Amino acid sequence: MSKRIEAKYKINRRLGVNLWGRPKSPVNVREYGPGEHGQRRRKLSDYGLQLQAKQKLKGYYGNITEKQFRRYYQEAVRRKGDTSENLVGVLERRLDAVVYRMKFVPTVFASRQFINHGHVRVNGKRVNIPSYQVKDGDAIEIQEKSRQLPMVLLAVESPERDVPEYMEVNHNKLNGTFLRTPKLEDIPYPVQMEPNLVIEYYSR
Repeated sequence: MSKRIEAKYKINRRLGVNLWGRPKSPVNVREYGPGEHGQRRRKLSDYGLQLQAKQKLKGYYGNITEKQFRRYYQEAVRRKGDTSENLVGVLERRLDAVVYRMKFVPTVFASRQFINHGHVRVNGKRVNIPSYQVKDGDAIEIQEKSRQLPMVLLAVESPERDVPEYMEVNHNKLNGTFLRTPKLEDIPYPVQMEPNLVIEYYSR
């Protein structure tokens, strides 16, 4: 088991939630946190609730650094409209999130590696940057030579997740279209996300 997988499961246990809704998550068996003090549950302060909301949202999207996540917050503030809606919209337009949502890979961590290795095209051009921001109407496809990879075939047939309504996907041809930037209510998070608390955390 890799360090990344161990850390991923530790995030689940520390936050006390099955962040990605996966049946193998250890939090399904042990709801308390990791370590010798993990079973102690203290009532969180307002700051603690804001921090936990940030850790959940940031952790859900994989290996996003704090610096990068703060940039997404700043981008959300710059845009017109509701800042918390803008934040989740920016996160959902990351290419690794889109490839994961389209069920071409089993996890958002696998999506990042899959894109890094050059298996994905956007509008016919290979893109190997997981943080690439997809635009409304962009066409996403798996490179032809990568379409028979076992990981891809397993992900497509997995009953764990459904493709959300803000994208269209053809799993036979392994391509799809990102139709629009979603609202919070459209995004199929397995746990409750509170981006409004994340905004409060950064605007302190």
